[in-house]
Amino acid sequence: MLLRLIVRDFVIVDRLELEFDGGFGALTGETGAGKSILVDALSLALGERADATVVRSGAERAEISAEFDVTPAGALEAWLRANDYDTDACLLRRVIDSAGRSRAYINGAAATLGQMREVADFLADIHGQNAHHSLLRADAQRDLLDTHAGAQVLARDVAAAHGAWRTAREAREAAEKDVEATVRERELLEWQVKELVALGFDAVAWQEAEQEHRRLGNASELLEAAGATLATLEEGEAASLPLLQHAGARLSELTGVDPALTDAAQLFETALIQLEESALALRRYQDRLELDPARLSELDSRIDAVTQMSRKHRVMPEELPDLLLGLQNRLAELVLRADPAALAERERKAEAAFRDVAKKLSAVRTKTAKALSAAVTAGMQELAMAGGRFEIALEALPEGASCGLEAVEFRVSANAGQPLRPLAKVASGGELSRIGLALQVIASQANPAGTLIFDEVDVGIGGRVAEIVGRMLRQLGKSRQVLCVTHLPQVAAQADWQWSIAKETRGGATTSSVSVLDAEARIGEIARMLGGEKITETTRRHAAEMLGLS
Repeated sequence: MLLRLIVRDFVIVDRLELEFDGGFGALTGETGAGKSILVDALSLALGERADATVVRSGAERAEISAEFDVTPAGALEAWLRANDYDTDACLLRRVIDSAGRSRAYINGAAATLGQMREVADFLADIHGQNAHHSLLRADAQRDLLDTHAGAQVLARDVAAAHGAWRTAREAREAAEKDVEATVRERELLEWQVKELVALGFDAVAWQEAEQEHRRLGNASELLEAAGATLATLEEGEAASLPLLQHAGARLSELTGVDPALTDAAQLFETALIQLEESALALRRYQDRLELDPARLSELDSRIDAVTQMSRKHRVMPEELPDLLLGLQNRLAELVLRADPAALAERERKAEAAFRDVAKKLSAVRTKTAKALSAAVTAGMQELAMAGGRFEIALEALPEGASCGLEAVEFRVSANAGQPLRPLAKVASGGELSRIGLALQVIASQANPAGTLIFDEVDVGIGGRVAEIVGRMLRQLGKSRQVLCVTHLPQVAAQADWQWSIAKETRGGATTSSVSVLDAEARIGEIARMLGGEKITETTRRHAAEMLGLS
């Protein structure tokens, strides 16, 4: 359930802090007052894309925060824990700056828009005012059926299996078409793989060879430098180390005369020890380092072979192992191409895997289509379409497709005695609105989200039908939190609570404000929705009757 929504500098909203109740709530107000802006703001908090146009004029950034409660041991808590977020609450925050850059946070920690949309599936389901128009598209009809059936994952598995089958089929067909070209490519690959395997390149050994080559290639210079340094330290009358040792001993003796020399003597002794250790290290280095022309020649040949191979294939030496692996994989594929029976078997297995998972999806769709068709047909009787029928037809696709083994088509008969025909061809605007609303309300009952939001989905209806829609939303509000942006008094009157959104101008700037309506204020708002600018006592009595307060 949505507990709190905070909106700052969003479109024409400077600052709003709203706390929500459960049940069915209506958001009303005059046209253009910004009723749908709250829904748009919530959509951003739930991961919708945004740009700089949502930032209020003159502001540096827009900020939206939405807080939802978390049911202990529920799917939302499990998702939060799995993604390393706190589970005490679910606070979604979105910041969009004036340059269009966006940042998202879940419970104070940075999040991606993908994560925002994932968590949104547990929180809220928004039905936009033009949602019924999408029902004219075949893909939208199929998605609605799969969503209502809880078969979205199964549908994705079907699409993936069909893609694998298609790939296997294309591989077989390509092999049959261009046998000669495949043979030529295979021969070239076999030669290239043979060369690379014979080279026996190893990245670690290559680094060691380069290092050894640098050392042997500069052995004379290295030995000369080591010898010259040792000569300076230890050899001849001018050798510095004996002189320094004598000076150190003398300085140490004099510390007995003047203890103030102790620090200097200790530092001198430390430096002298370091010089002696350096001389020992240089002698060991001379003993190990030898001039080895044969080994140097061997390394020259190895480095030249690796360098030529990398130039030949236009890669860095370190990339040769990956190159070999890629060539071997391609060669294995071409070897398979040379075996039509193996390719045909792979295609057969891929098709069987597709049909197996597609049949499972078909079974789920068939069961759900029957139940949803009956429920929408019943809803049509309530929505002033007596005698009308609704049916979800599943047309078999023998060859199969990425969507499965059947095409999904919504069919409707708006009046008794008329045949069922595709929804896109027979429904008028008003009929489409009512059918779409029935579908949305019924489909919402299977949605796991705790908050359902209807943004002017009642466009195109009125009178008794509007009152029925209000009752449907009120009934839905007994098990969910339902928010409805509406312009119909019959719908608003059925709400458990009501807010009024108004637009006002202050200091040359236009802003939206929200008022929580008490019982008396609701009468006035419903009266305004009934009678427009001029509200009479008769209109107020009618409004009170609609609210059940007379």
